[in-house]
Amino acid sequence: MTAVRVGVFGLLGSGNSGNDGSLEAVLRYLRAEHPEAVVDALCGGPEAVTARYGIPARRLHWYRGEYRTASRAGALAGKGLGKLVDAVRTAAWVRRHDVVIVPGMGVLEATLPLRPWGFPYALLLLCASGRLAGTGVALVGVGAAPIGDRPTRTLVRWSAKLATYRSYRDTLSRDAMRAMGVDTARDEVHPDLAFALPAPPPGTPAGTVCVGVMDFHGGNGDRARAGEIHRRYVRGVTRFVRALAEEGRPVRLLTGDACDAKVAAAIRDAVGLPLVTAAETASLADLMEEAAAADAVVATRYHNLVCALKAGTPTLALSYAAKSDALMERMGLGGYCHPAREIDADRLLAQFRALEKRSAQLRGTLAERNAVTARRLEDQFTALTAALFPTAGHTLREAP
Repeated sequence: MTAVRVGVFGLLGSGNSGNDGSLEAVLRYLRAEHPEAVVDALCGGPEAVTARYGIPARRLHWYRGEYRTASRAGALAGKGLGKLVDAVRTAAWVRRHDVVIVPGMGVLEATLPLRPWGFPYALLLLCASGRLAGTGVALVGVGAAPIGDRPTRTLVRWSAKLATYRSYRDTLSRDAMRAMGVDTARDEVHPDLAFALPAPPPGTPAGTVCVGVMDFHGGNGDRARAGEIHRRYVRGVTRFVRALAEEGRPVRLLTGDACDAKVAAAIRDAVGLPLVTAAETASLADLMEEAAAADAVVATRYHNLVCALKAGTPTLALSYAAKSDALMERMGLGGYCHPAREIDADRLLAQFRALEKRSAQLRGTLAERNAVTARRLEDQFTALTAALFPTAGHTLREAP
């Protein structure tokens, strides 16, 4: 039997640590359990993916300005032509594979600003190409959420329907797809793929608090007041960080995407105290190491929360979507969530103090929940092996 040809697809290598962490988890699984697989990628940052993970990669979009706002005629024409070229490029790439994996990520949600003809269109091209070419497309451990915008919802729904295999990172995601009209009777729920990454050794807490920040402007339905939401978020986090620093607590600002660095810099400059520093993190492993060395973590981005919880550090979520609340509840910290859209620095500080008072108990809770999570992820990879590498042939079992 010839080696199975596996493609990985998504906004990978584009500066988002969570997306890349999901890819890394899948690659670790493939290399450990199926080293004969030949793997390459169609992704947002092919150079970064090849350099970091050692697999060949091609650019997801033909038009390099796909995610920049287009106002001039030339840019609009380039984007329009790019849609047609991408349909051909994607179909040709898919045909060269036995299966394509979309590893984790919130590919079936619009909890952050999203245009339908960006990634949702690219995902539909992938899934439709898979059906036409007979190549299985597996959405593995993905996130989903209700979508109000009709064009985006339509593209996401059809992408899910055309996929050959689906699993989700939480029950909310499966419920959201069912509500959109997708038959999820055979779809499974497993923990986020990033929990499969190795945890760092416990650090020696020295009073440091990690605060994960985000270039947050609200969700897809908040465009009209995005600026106001962003200013309120930065102001609230800044007040919280200043209060900690004025008490003599070292604060490490964490990011999860390249765009977050400007927010970290703005907060650090506004506080103006040497106890506030910004960590340089290029991966989820880096984020876990920072979290493991901290007394506590307060974070916004979903995968910053995953890293802190995986590291076993008491964590408070600045929650911008139901997925964060669900994650915290599942890990036993459901009472430690604060709305990112309406940060009240005084109330946040009170919640933080309550978190720290229960630090030892919460570390024990996280150790127990992480053990359960590890077992559940073994089930995910067992199911993936059954789907991707059946005894006879390499054809995926189709989802309904």
